[in-house]
Amino acid sequence: MFDLDLWREIFQSINKNRTRSLLSGFTIAFAILLFAILFGIANGLQNTFKEAFGSDARNAIMIFPGRTTKAHKGLQAGRRIQFKDEDYNMLLDEFGDKVQYITSKVNRNASASYKGERNNYELRAIHPEYMFIENNKIKSGRYINQHDLDNKTKVVVIGKVVEEELFIKEDPIGKYIDLSGIPYKIVGVFTDDEGDNEESVIYMPLTTAQFVYGNNDFVDMMHLTYNPKLSYDAAINFGNSITKSLKDKFSVAENDQRAIRLFNLAEGTKAVNQMMVGLSFIILIIGFGTLIAGIVGVSNIMIFIVKERTKEIGIRKALGASPKSIVSIILIESILITAIAGYFGLLIGMGVLELVAPYLEAYFIKDPSVSSGLVIGATLTLILAGALAGYFPAKKASRIKPIVALRND
Repeated sequence: MFDLDLWREIFQSINKNRTRSLLSGFTIAFAILLFAILFGIANGLQNTFKEAFGSDARNAIMIFPGRTTKAHKGLQAGRRIQFKDEDYNMLLDEFGDKVQYITSKVNRNASASYKGERNNYELRAIHPEYMFIENNKIKSGRYINQHDLDNKTKVVVIGKVVEEELFIKEDPIGKYIDLSGIPYKIVGVFTDDEGDNEESVIYMPLTTAQFVYGNNDFVDMMHLTYNPKLSYDAAINFGNSITKSLKDKFSVAENDQRAIRLFNLAEGTKAVNQMMVGLSFIILIIGFGTLIAGIVGVSNIMIFIVKERTKEIGIRKALGASPKSIVSIILIESILITAIAGYFGLLIGMGVLELVAPYLEAYFIKDPSVSSGLVIGATLTLILAGALAGYFPAKKASRIKPIVALRND
């Protein structure tokens, strides 16, 4: 049961020894404060890198054609490389087991209008799998499908921004939108976590764009995601294999870097992950070093407190206090100070992170924060350390005979 006299005695002891209690609390609060700030900064850096990648697939590879800069096999420099549907099929045939999703793309700008509302938007002609590469989410209707591709249907999927700007009070599904003089039926509306820029886009079937804008099988680029089971090194080698295969097909010199341009996110992701692992390890060492310093500080203070209270313990024993009650009062006092100081350290740490967050963005640290569970775990560790540090000397002191304790200097 709740012992009012015990708690009154504990608070009287804390009040009587304010300096000692404040020093104990400061050691604990500072350790938790520093622990929270360090891990908050680490999380802020991770948030920055996550935002840099956006919501798009992080196992993506983008392949662009360019112009040759070197003569090769009797062919002149300056040749324009043109991708076609056959190149898309070649990649699937040669690397199908390593490809997760793949699409060819044709990019255009289009003037879109509906009932007097007009604006210019980016038009992307794609395969259905582009939805999973770009991580689009269907708001209403459906996405481009294989039937649209096979039949070159004049249908489009519009972004949420396009819907809001052209269809102010109407449901766009089933309506016809005019794109540079050609009507297309709207079959879906999508959203994208990357915001307005990505939602100001109109998608149509690749084959439809090829037929309407040139009556050919040309594509502007290819975009794919590699099998997530591949390691970063395997994914990098996969990208190099794609480059080599395309250079061989188009008779491009091996050291010509501009004819076939490939951007493999595995390279950047590997470098970022290596840096984050190193940074997390350093912060972990510093954080736990701070925690250990706090544990040592709490332990030393508790040992000193018990030694300082030896005469008090002797008086308590002389008045009939049991060893258990003597140990309990010291432990509860220790736990109470540690818990309150740890909580204030946590609040101050969170407050500092929130206060400086806007200024840290200039140093690529976005939304620095720390899991409250992690800091509470650190606080509980300090509480446990303080309890253990106080228990053993308190246990030893509780066994001292009252006359010996009273003679202690």
